[in-house]
Amino acid sequence: MPVKNFLTQEQKTNLQNALKESEDSHFRQRVLMLLLMNDGKTYAEITDFLGCSYRSVAYWCCHGDPENLESLKDQRRKGNKRKATPQYIDLLMKTIEKEPSEYDYEFGRWTAARLSKHLEKTTGFKLSSEQVRRILKEKKYVYHWAKYSLEDKQNKKKREALLLKNCLAILKPVKKNQTRYRYGFGMNQDSA
Repeated sequence: MPVKNFLTQEQKTNLQNALKESEDSHFRQRVLMLLLMNDGKTYAEITDFLGCSYRSVAYWCCHGDPENLESLKDQRRKGNKRKATPQYIDLLMKTIEKEPSEYDYEFGRWTAARLSKHLEKTTGFKLSSEQVRRILKEKKYVYHWAKYSLEDKQNKKKREALLLKNCLAILKPVKKNQTRYRYGFGMNQDSA
């Protein structure tokens, strides 16, 4: 039989207040485990009442410190310290607004990997391209591949002559004496 009323009145009040104020359901469940144990409930009774595992109840009743409510919070949720500070994100936004050529790069478009490498040179912080992509997505930026146009590298007169030749080939009469023209690609020339 567990020890009943092992909590002081101050500890009990702090736990009850934390139960009311916290929005984290896991934290509230752990606080409730301690309060139920203080009422004399066994681990099995607490498990049945809360609908959680016996192992969880045993762990948190042993490791949860009523003096330190932080001990009831799951430390796994902290995760990595975020490297992308607001200053880093501002620099990323300023960088993406400029063309890569302004930074003496030969490529014409930013990619997440290129942004990551550029910002690593600038700030000294290395973020993966996926992290950069995630930040851009949070800021409502979406990357779309643009189609490259080679028209500026082509000879305009040759291009116009080729287009005219192709159009005439498409619009040629099906038979020599026919006055109507057929158009379209892949049409059988023999059927009229």
